[in-house]
Amino acid sequence: MNPRRKIIQGRTHLHIPNLRGAMVAVAKRASWPRTLGILSVITLLVGALVFFVSRNIFAPKSSEPIISLPVFEQTTPRHPLTGEKIEAAPAELPQVFAVMVENSYEAWPLSGLDDAFLVIEAPVEGNIPRFISFFYNGQEKVDKIGPVRSARPYYLDWADEFDALYAHVGGSPEALDSIAANGTTHNFDQFFQSEYFWRDTATRFAPHNVFTSTAFLSSALDEVKLGPPSYGVWSFKDNEPAENNFVSPSIDWASGSSQYDVKWLFDAKKDTYVRYQGEQKDTVSSGQGISANNVAILETTITTVDELGRRHLITTGEGKTFIYQDGKKIEATWKKPVRTDRLRFFTADGKEIAMNAGKTWIEVVAGLDSVTEATATIN
Repeated sequence: MNPRRKIIQGRTHLHIPNLRGAMVAVAKRASWPRTLGILSVITLLVGALVFFVSRNIFAPKSSEPIISLPVFEQTTPRHPLTGEKIEAAPAELPQVFAVMVENSYEAWPLSGLDDAFLVIEAPVEGNIPRFISFFYNGQEKVDKIGPVRSARPYYLDWADEFDALYAHVGGSPEALDSIAANGTTHNFDQFFQSEYFWRDTATRFAPHNVFTSTAFLSSALDEVKLGPPSYGVWSFKDNEPAENNFVSPSIDWASGSSQYDVKWLFDAKKDTYVRYQGEQKDTVSSGQGISANNVAILETTITTVDELGRRHLITTGEGKTFIYQDGKKIEATWKKPVRTDRLRFFTADGKEIAMNAGKTWIEVVAGLDSVTEATATIN
């Protein structure tokens, strides 16, 4: 028999003429046990042929070769999270820690934000902003991070894009339900892992006195046993400071108190933005000021969802954003197709914006009309 292929509406079929007749003839000429053996061999041969043909005909074809490369490779080896130049790209992506930090005035001064490689600031109840601050296993130790506060659902989407260990103290009902249901958040709740947190009862009162550290978070990895993380990595560049016409942004949080409003002043000598909250230079418990190499102000839909004033934020899709780096402003588009994708920024012609190496601070607002700009600088 000579199997041949027939093409019917773009699909390939096997056509083996008189197969049944051939099998019957064999059965008549042979003893029953011998017939069974021959039939078994024929069945195996036909089955193998069908498998081979279907495997090669129906298997999806890729127009590009499949190449396994680290997602963070660039022409110049850089740290996958900070963009700082390094000798060689690491064999694995470092584990990220995402820590909820509050910003109500009872919590001041805050701790650890100046050591985070990324901070995302967004409003919670009363339009008072709250932070999700990002650290990584292996960075220089941060001895005190906090006060650590409760989860909100939209912060999960930012934590999960890093496959991060998400540290918090309880959360809103929607956030806790999302953690239980989404299957992607690496939950690290002080209510259940209290040995990795402590309460500073000497200088604070509850609920504004819970803290953790990178040492505690790193040691917790032995308990939670996460696999190697997987996340997208930004493109990075070296600083290219402007020579004049510097732009410094400010944000009105509409919280009813100007003490939460934020102003970023460009420091031309250091090519960084220095954060002011209210009228004061924003400092943390170490006495250091907070600065960033990139400031992004992202516009999205923000709605109130309950009588307590809790918010719902759209974190996926795309929208308008302003990027400030090197003293200059870039009008751009933010994109995050699905909740576990890395948030990225693009120019009007679709090119991804390379971020300055160092620290990035992202402000999330309901409208870019809350942003004002000035040419003021730190000299």
